[in-house]
Amino acid sequence: MLPVLGVLVLALCGLLVFGLVTARVGVLAVVIGVLAALVPVGLVTAAFLWVDRWEPEPAKLLLLAFFWGACIATITALLINSTAEAVGDLWLGDGNGNKFSAVVSAPLVEEAAKGAFVLLVFWRRRSEFDGVVDGIVYAGFSAAGFAFVENIYYFGRAFAESGFGDGTSAGVLAAFVLRGVLSPFTHPLFATLTGIGIGLAASASNRQVRILAPLGGYLCAVLLHALWNGAAVLGGSKAFLNVYFLIMVPMFLGVAWLVVLQRRREQRIVAAALPDMVAARWIARSEVDLLASLSGRREWRKQAKRQSGRRAAKEVGRYQTSVTELAFLRRTPVDSEEAMARQDELLTVLRSSRAEAVRLAEQSTGG
Repeated sequence: MLPVLGVLVLALCGLLVFGLVTARVGVLAVVIGVLAALVPVGLVTAAFLWVDRWEPEPAKLLLLAFFWGACIATITALLINSTAEAVGDLWLGDGNGNKFSAVVSAPLVEEAAKGAFVLLVFWRRRSEFDGVVDGIVYAGFSAAGFAFVENIYYFGRAFAESGFGDGTSAGVLAAFVLRGVLSPFTHPLFATLTGIGIGLAASASNRQVRILAPLGGYLCAVLLHALWNGAAVLGGSKAFLNVYFLIMVPMFLGVAWLVVLQRRREQRIVAAALPDMVAARWIARSEVDLLASLSGRREWRKQAKRQSGRRAAKEVGRYQTSVTELAFLRRTPVDSEEAMARQDELLTVLRSSRAEAVRLAEQSTGG
């Protein structure tokens, strides 16, 4: 019943968020907001799928991460931030609650809510969590869902207040340029810092690192988020542009550089493991070159699709993914009971996918 309960909670949170946004800006504004928000969310999710090419995470977990961010994280942040805003008005005077919520409450609550899913995967589905790249991908999808709903509200509110905009008022087009063009990666960037911390913990053997790395990543995410919100709420346009160009852009480039390094590291891990897999007769020697690069894997799937159909290409993809996961598993001590069980599971997937791909190939050629 746990999966059913989870789906019900997600659906309830989604309905609450949709109802609250609609009540604030109206149905037509929500429709405009959804259409405008589809563009940046498509760009963001495509980027994280590109990051995840060597060892694609289960589609259902990525979808769950997105809906977690869009529903659970959003409704949690909305309730707590609204309360913080009311408390801020009482403590600091009317009109200051919004600033308190934006600079203090929102960074603390939103980064915790988005990062909670990554931590949940790390805790409950340890076999699907191999390192920094996985932390970045899960955090990115959770943040993409959160940003999608937030953009719907902001775009919808801009349309409700000023329409599409003109020379004298900033409407939905101006909001789209600011949030959809100049800063579509802000929420994912904050969340990936938490994801990097959890990813470092996943590959660390030291207990202190396993505790401090996620906490450090979360604190960095909170500080960067607070700085961004503070520049927008407390600073003027000059302060905002300084934060954008001097901090946010370099941070984004730094994370992108880290992703490239991690992808190369993953390729080296796989390439180094392939000869041992050949010796163990898990894979054929003729497959080494095809499995050692993303381009080789892509061409193999394309060829399987041309010759034997979509199902065969899918089975080849499962085969390739199982090879990658077996390569990553070599970093775990082989005498570990958990590692041995995971190895047996992956070998079962590897052999069944290979057998099915061969069967479909023979069927398509009439062999």
